[in-house]
Formats: sequence, structure tokens, C-alpha cells
Amino acid sequence: MTPADLAELLRGTAAKVLAEHGLDVSVLPATLTVERPRNPEHGDYATNVAMQVAKKAGTNPRDLATWLAAALTASEGIDSAEVAGPGFLNIRLAADAQGAIVAKALEAGAAYGSGEALAGKRINLEFVSANPTGPIHLGGTRWAAVGDALGRILATQGGDVTREYYFNDHGAQIDRFTRSLIAAAKGEPAPEDGYAGAYIVDIATDVQKQAPGALDLPEAERHETFRSIGVELMFEHIKRTLHEFGVDFDVYFHENSLFESGAVERAVETLKGSGNLYHEDGAWWLKSTDFGDDKDRVVIKSDGNAAYIAGDIAYFQDKRARGFDLCIYMLGADHHGYIGRLKAAAAAFGDDPDTVEVMIGQMVNLVRGGVAVKMSKRAGTVITLDDLVEAIGVDAARYSLVRSSVDQSIDIDLELWASTTNENPVYYVQYAHARLCSIARNAADLGLSAADPNLGLLTHDREGDLIRTIGEYPRVVAKAAELREPHRIARYLEELAGTYHRFYDACRILPQGDEEAGELNTARLALCDASRQVLANGLELLGVSAPERM
Repeated sequence: MTPADLAELLRGTAAKVLAEHGLDVSVLPATLTVERPRNPEHGDYATNVAMQVAKKAGTNPRDLATWLAAALTASEGIDSAEVAGPGFLNIRLAADAQGAIVAKALEAGAAYGSGEALAGKRINLEFVSANPTGPIHLGGTRWAAVGDALGRILATQGGDVTREYYFNDHGAQIDRFTRSLIAAAKGEPAPEDGYAGAYIVDIATDVQKQAPGALDLPEAERHETFRSIGVELMFEHIKRTLHEFGVDFDVYFHENSLFESGAVERAVETLKGSGNLYHEDGAWWLKSTDFGDDKDRVVIKSDGNAAYIAGDIAYFQDKRARGFDLCIYMLGADHHGYIGRLKAAAAAFGDDPDTVEVMIGQMVNLVRGGVAVKMSKRAGTVITLDDLVEAIGVDAARYSLVRSSVDQSIDIDLELWASTTNENPVYYVQYAHARLCSIARNAADLGLSAADPNLGLLTHDREGDLIRTIGEYPRVVAKAAELREPHRIARYLEELAGTYHRFYDACRILPQGDEEAGELNTARLALCDASRQVLANGLELLGVSAPERM
């Protein structure tokens, strides 16, 4: 019986009890909350449902809790239900009901933790979208890890997820990049507002290999040659780096295509026609304050050029035209203003603002020996994805970036994350998986398997702790999807690893010496198999490997 199963049983029991006492059943929420108590001596699970609904139903919490306790105790799979305090219920599962969690995890395998909450929902998940003017910096690297993990998590709940990269190949930053390449090709310093670093010299050299004599072309043609080839080379580097990081996209959308296709112009005309654009001081403004934004936004500047939001508006329209029900944008710490403006743009088109979700990620800092690491070997000014991976590897890089909520700034201690000790969270979790694989190999050498286990024999406190932790996994994944918080998976895996290690220290799994293997060995081996499966499932969601040997 998983926590979800218990919540369903509890709701059905509560509805029956309320009806039997002539009380209002409609006060029950659709899903009742059951939690693991902080003190395991209080039971396997606890609920405050009696305190939550008693007054609304017309009774007092302790009476309702007492009626519920009696009804639950008579239910299959419940060992006991006791009233505590003003109306809390502490519940203990029967051993066979707990064992059913193990069976369920083993039967579901890689699908354990999946749900249907997002079934039929088409989700556009846009993340990274770094400008093609340099290697991916740490902020973009955080979004690469978090965005990819979030896409995997949303998919487990039935979401039809499209991972999309918005390729910013239009605007002033591309002009600065192009001028920087030309300066490097001439052997000159980078323009004051340009880009520096060894990568600029490398790309400038490669442009000239592909287009010999590019520097001798007329100015406009030279500029376009360095722009088109240079941007493509930079973008290929970005895509290759992301692929090596385990992140690939379904769609690479070019910002410039919105202008070339007339999508921006059509979006502007649509808003003019609806009266949601107005003309003032020579510019066209979106009435975004009418839709909850903190100020109106310029869409077409007084010089006739489109402001950046013009592309954003057309891009949102394009996503909706492609049939996406939800558009999630993952943006950097300096993009808070985009929340209001994107939702306002949706509303201005007559759309539901809730089709737009904007996640804001905070900064990442690297530390080595207590000293901040600030300069990149290649980029010259910022630390890049390549720098982080070179220092600690892909697995540690991804895990360290996903492990904390994105609304928190994080410091990554390079020495810690490169270490092979239990202080390193990713090593701690991966070691638990490798240890479980070793047990499976040793069992196979002894001719033992976990087939047909008597899971009712798993009555040791440490066994119960591990079983209940395994039972929490589907709920953790569902909550991570609902709240868009992949870090919940990482924290859960660390809890599961710790609970497993404590079980391993307290409970002998395989027979030793001349001992005969018994049913308890088989049951514990099944529990190990379930633990290994859940660790593998969780690591897969984070895009981190689950090694069989370490």
C-alpha cells in the first residue's frame, strides 16, 4: 500500500464514516494528505484529516478521528490506527501491505513513479536559449541541467513535452559578435562593446578557412560572411557541448525566422486591430498594464525598429499555433520583467495568461579551496559549461546544478564535487546503486534470486523505513512535476541512499558461510532489487548515470 493507496483508502473510509453519522461528505477534499511522521514510533503514516474537515462537517475533530480509527483498523492492510492529540491519526500498515510496495516497484520497473496528471497536455519547454555569441556560461549550464531534468519529469506524468531552444540570431548582439570576429581576423583588439576570448580567434580563423579572402570583400559582404558562418560555427559548438552534457532539443527555433516570415509584423497588426497597441511619442506601446504588467511595453520603437518584446510576442503566437497547451520559459536572474510582459502578451491576444509559465533561475558560483573561480580558460570572461565539466565531470555537474531550487543562488565547491567520498552527494547516491548491483551479482553467484518473495517477512524497523521511502517515490515525482522542482528528486535520492545504507548495516541480506538461504534472504533481496530500481529511475530523471561498479 503506497501513500497514494492509503490516501484513497482514507478518503473512502472518511466518506463512509461521515455518511453513517449523517454528516456532510462534500467537505472532504478530492485528495487527502498522508505523511510520514517525524517520530517513527508514532506509526508509519499520519493524517490530520479529522482536524481539517470536522468543523465543516458539523462535529469535533477528536470524535471524527475516533470513528475513522475504528473503521480503518477494520480495513485490509491496516494494522492499527490510533488517535493522538486533538485529532491526529497515526496509522500502521500490516506487514503484507508494506511488502506490496516492494512488489509494485518491481512490477513497474522503469515505469515506477509514473502518473497521468499531465496526460494529453502538450508542453513547450524552452530552456538554455543562450545567445550564439559565445560558449554556454554557468547560468545557461544550470538551465541545461534543470530544464532537461524537468522535461523528463513532466513526461513521467503523461505530458507530451517538446524541448525547444530559441536561437537568438537577430539583433544588436549578433552585430557585436560579427565585428569581434572581423577584428580578430585582422589581428586587432575586440571592439569596446564586443566579445573577447580565445574562442573568438578560433572562430574567426575557421570563418577564413571556409571563406578564403573574406577580409578582402566589400564591407557589407564581409560583415554578412563573418556573421552567417560565424554564428553557425558558434551554434554548432553550443549544440555539440550540450549533446556531450546529455542535453538535446527537439526544436531549434530561429528568432530571425519570425522577422523573415512576417510573423512579427502580423502579430503587431493583430494587436493594433484589437486596440491593445497605442501610438505615443512616435512608438507603438502594448497596453500591458491592462493585463497585470507593471508598465506598458514598447513594441515598435520610434525609429521604426522592433523592440525585443516584438519577437517574444510573435514567438508566443507561434507556439500556440503549433498546438501547445502550456508554454514554459526558463530564464535568467535578470529576466523577472518577462513574467508580467509574456503573460500580458498572451492576454492581449485573448489567450489565457496561465498558458505561460516563467521560471527564473539564480546565479551559480564556482569555488575551489574557498576561493571563487571567475575566469575561463577559453571564454576569457565567464566560466562555461566546458569548464565545469572539465573540473568535475558530467554527472557531478548535472547533479550539483539540479540539487537546489532554481530560485536560490548556489556555490559549487569543485573539490567536494570531484571527490569520491560520501560528502559528495552524487557519489553517495551512485555508490548506493553500485552497492546494490554488487549484492545482485553476489546473489547470482550463490544461485539466489528474488523470485516469489514472501514480503510479509519484512518486519524489521530498518526494512520498514526503506519500504516506506520507496513508497514515497511516486508522490515525490508527481510533486516535482506539479511544482516544476527537479531538486526534489535529488534530495529524495539522497534520503533513499541513506535509508538503504542504514538497512544494509542492520539487516544481513545474503547467507554467510554454511548458512542455508531462507525466505527472509529472498525477501530482503527483493527489497534490494526494488531499491536499486528506484535509485536508477531517479538518476535517469536527472540525466545522471547509475553505475553498476565504482
